[in-house]
Amino acid sequence: MKGVILVENSFVHPYMPNSVPENKKAMLDELGINSVEDIYKSIIPDELLYKERLDIPEPIRSEYELKRHVMGILNRDITTEEYTNFLGAGCYKHQVPAICDEINSRGEFLTAYCGDTYSDHGKMQAIFEYTSMMGELLDTDVVSYTTYDGGQAVASSLRMAVRAVREKGMAGKVILVPKTMNPEIYSQVVQYCRNVAEVRKIAYEPETGLIDLEELKKQLAKKNVAAVFFENPTYLGNFETRGEEIAKLAHDAGAYCVVQTEVAALGIMESPVNQGADIVCGDIQPLGMHIQFGGGQAGFIACNQNMDLVEQFPTYMYGITETEKEDTYGWGRAMNYRSSHGSRENAKEYFGTETGLWAITAGVYLASMGPQGMYELGETIIQNAAYLENILDEIPEVRAKRFENAKFQEFVIDFNRTGKTVEEINKELLKENIFGGKDLSHDFPELGQCALYCVSEITTLEEMEHLRDALKRIVKGE
Repeated sequence: MKGVILVENSFVHPYMPNSVPENKKAMLDELGINSVEDIYKSIIPDELLYKERLDIPEPIRSEYELKRHVMGILNRDITTEEYTNFLGAGCYKHQVPAICDEINSRGEFLTAYCGDTYSDHGKMQAIFEYTSMMGELLDTDVVSYTTYDGGQAVASSLRMAVRAVREKGMAGKVILVPKTMNPEIYSQVVQYCRNVAEVRKIAYEPETGLIDLEELKKQLAKKNVAAVFFENPTYLGNFETRGEEIAKLAHDAGAYCVVQTEVAALGIMESPVNQGADIVCGDIQPLGMHIQFGGGQAGFIACNQNMDLVEQFPTYMYGITETEKEDTYGWGRAMNYRSSHGSRENAKEYFGTETGLWAITAGVYLASMGPQGMYELGETIIQNAAYLENILDEIPEVRAKRFENAKFQEFVIDFNRTGKTVEEINKELLKENIFGGKDLSHDFPELGQCALYCVSEITTLEEMEHLRDALKRIVKGE
């Protein structure tokens, strides 16, 4: 049956609620206007109002036809289920326990939103349990509700630091970040923080890929820095082995230390807060979320019980409290006045509620893995990265050990001596049913033709050796 209803010969849009003429007219009458266009004209200046018809397809009028159309578009793509994937750079293919998909598809959870304290205790408890397990993984006292993604978590963490510094009466006008920072997140940070601070890059050591401490000291000596930010592991895959020293340098200069970490590594590495970080942030996508064509991302912000920082959190806080009934507890939002939901335009900054489902998913993942599971996850990934780095470094003209220190999950491969571009190599790898690493030549031109390759715990020996053999043939021009 066609999914269109005709009322008084008027078209009812199949995608838009309340487009039945009677319903639409009742709402317009309540507002005292004649058309929806009157609303737009009342708030958008005429010179900015687009007056032509939007160039978008006509609605497809049945569920069956719509599904065929959408699947036809999706089927043009090749997924990581069909090809072997060595592309990460912020989103990774991990094993997702079946229980994660089972729980997050339940009707009582299947939305990104959470009701108020009195109406949604089950979801609130689930999110509280997630923040509790994240606190254990990060070794922190306070964990935020989820943000849009890791980039949003980084940007908000840095604005938190700027606000906290200025409330102490200090002139924090600069945010220092490493030149090796994830370029997409760097772009987010620059735009999100441009009205409150200048973002400056710190060079990296050519041999190690780590922050140049001498340049960092020179910038901190200017006494105008609000926050020092770094990633551990870094975007290029290196472990930042001098985290404690960086944090101390920041603190000595009156700045906060903000660290983005990789949750998949926390089973085998020390939490950044135990190395001096004031705020830890990142993305929870590795915790039970599939790669989803742009979805499945959610960020976290965490710190210890420092009220100067806790007051700056822009997101919900979920807490537990006793009730009138003995041994019975309730869950709800704490310190709601900080958030835009609590005080609107007077809040620290705006946040949305679009990723709550991923908080619950990550909670299920952490509960199913436990401490031993997280240890084995990190152990397997670091072993796979070391193995792949070693076998690729044996290929003539390929330099897989571009940087000297230990890697986690990702590492840089140098193709400069092959005479081929990364783009050319990746096109040849597609013929082998392989997604190659991210081309770094645009974001890091000083590296020349280098690529960022990724493994996970589910990358197999056969897949890694297939990549090695394929690269050997491609480099030889076979």
